[in-house]
Amino acid sequence: MLIVFIGPPGSGKGTQSKRLLEYLRIGHLSTGELLREAKAAGTPLGKLAADYMDRGRLVPDNLVLEMVAEKLGDDRYQAGCMFDGFPRTLAQARSFDEMLAKLGTPLDIALELRADKDELVSRMLKRAAAEGRPDDNPQTIAHRFEVYRQQTSPLLDYYRFKGILSVIDAMGTPDDVFTRIKTAVEKRRKT
Repeated sequence: MLIVFIGPPGSGKGTQSKRLLEYLRIGHLSTGELLREAKAAGTPLGKLAADYMDRGRLVPDNLVLEMVAEKLGDDRYQAGCMFDGFPRTLAQARSFDEMLAKLGTPLDIALELRADKDELVSRMLKRAAAEGRPDDNPQTIAHRFEVYRQQTSPLLDYYRFKGILSVIDAMGTPDDVFTRIKTAVEKRRKT
C-alpha cells in the first residue's frame, strides 16, 4: 500500500504516522532524510542534490523523483510505503503519479488530517512550552500555516479529484484519530 500523509502543523502527523507504519508494517520514506542520506553517502544523485542543498536551494523535482524511484526498489518498500514530506506541490504530485504509473504501483490513498486551526495553534504552543521548542512561536506558526495553505490546497483538490483522498478528523484523543485512520485505510484496501 502506497500512502501520502498530509496534515497542517500540529495535526498529529508525527504521532499518527508512527502508529500507522507499525500497524501496516510498511516502509517510511521521508524525502528530507532521503536527501541527507544520499548527500552523506556521496552517491551520484546525492552529490547533485548536495550542490543545491549546500546553497540553501530546493532540490529540483526531477532529482527528488529519481531518488524516490531508486529507493522504492529497496526490499523494505515491497510491502508498501508511507511518503512523508512529499509531494509538497501540485507539480510534484503529478510527476510522482507519472513515475508510479511507470513502476506499475499507483498511489493507494492520500490521508488528510484535518482539525480546527485554533486547536492546532494551542497544541503547538503547549508543545513548545513543554518541550522548549523555540520554533513553535506565534509568528513561526502563522508562517507555517500560510505555507501549508498555499502549497497543500491544490494537492488536496488533486487527490480528491483522483478519488483517493480520505479526510480524517484529527480532533479528539490520539486513539480516536488512529481508529478513524485505520477505518479509512481498511476501506481503501478492500477496493
